[in-house]
Amino acid sequence: MFLERQSQSQVGYYERLLKAVGSLSNLFSESPEPYLASRATENLFCKAFEAQNLSRSDASADASKGKIGFGIKTFLEGNGRTMQKVAEFNSDHLMFGTLPPEEKVRKIAELRNERILTTKRIFGLDDLIYHCITRKVGKIIVYETPAPLIDINSIRDVKVTARGATIQFSDSNAEYSFNNSKSTLYKRFITPDRVLLDVPVRILTDPFSAVEKLISEAGLIFAPVKVLPHVFLPLYSMRGGVKRVPEKSGLNQWNAAGRPRDPNEIYIPIPVWIHRKFDGFFPPRDGAFELTLPDGTTMSAKVCQDNSKALMSNPNSALGKWLLRDVLNLKEKELLSYDKLQTIGLDTVVIYKVDNEHFDIDFTRVGSYEKFEIENGENNESETDTTQDQDDE
Repeated sequence: MFLERQSQSQVGYYERLLKAVGSLSNLFSESPEPYLASRATENLFCKAFEAQNLSRSDASADASKGKIGFGIKTFLEGNGRTMQKVAEFNSDHLMFGTLPPEEKVRKIAELRNERILTTKRIFGLDDLIYHCITRKVGKIIVYETPAPLIDINSIRDVKVTARGATIQFSDSNAEYSFNNSKSTLYKRFITPDRVLLDVPVRILTDPFSAVEKLISEAGLIFAPVKVLPHVFLPLYSMRGGVKRVPEKSGLNQWNAAGRPRDPNEIYIPIPVWIHRKFDGFFPPRDGAFELTLPDGTTMSAKVCQDNSKALMSNPNSALGKWLLRDVLNLKEKELLSYDKLQTIGLDTVVIYKVDNEHFDIDFTRVGSYEKFEIENGENNESETDTTQDQDDE
């Protein structure tokens, strides 16, 4: 696993961070067990091991280093065999809601597996593991365990609880439980006999005094948290209240009639209202800028076409090679459908502006664009229909 291969200095630093943050538990909770917020554990892990924080992404990994992705879990130790949430499928309920238990479990397993595989492709990962931080009275325990795909062919022991609230099942690697009302998948985490870290924690009775002393002695001035300017872009079109990926434009631009086209030629649509609401966010039409992908690689990009409605790469095949082949795993000349986007749970990208010449791109979950549109006072369906089935030049 990962932690055993890290330097003693890094592991020691990580242990001190866990102990320090755990000691402040009474700021948030009166429980005798140390309290660690999930976002705090992600930040601690990335700080100690110089890992990339993926928490702003809606992916199956919270962090990555090299070719390893990490699902960072923090929960109460309990009996060492607790069920913990590993995935939500709220936007996919129509895909499995009416299926009988065995078929429902199989569909959920397929969706879960596809999301893990997509996360690996997006961030260029070879492996994904769970880094578990469990808490019990007086201590924090750290261990790691694999995060394998659900072995669909070995699914067994499918049981529906008395009132139908959950479906329990197992495969060759683990036990799972699916909550029907919450559309949430849980996995049983079993603490191994040999844990990697056993950190004693003394919870401060009055953490407020400690924080106040820290501020007064260090003269700390807390600057506001800076968030990069950003916009959300849909990977689909909306017509008549139905999401779809047009067959001859947008992410299927390669299929447009007219001139011969590269099978990787695509563009990401930019709704016209975004240019109006976020005037100056993107460079002028055909002005090149550097676009950094989630795995850290970069490509040259620009906005182009009438009304600057398209985000494209230069060459225009680079974006499609990454998105259609590397991420979505489509074959050449295989049409992208909205069902595919729904299966992986991602139908929107977010573009972060670092400066006028540098932008980042990342994926976000189903529904993110619609929420962004409403939050900005834009919910006109005609403006959401940014791609047309026509020959765009």
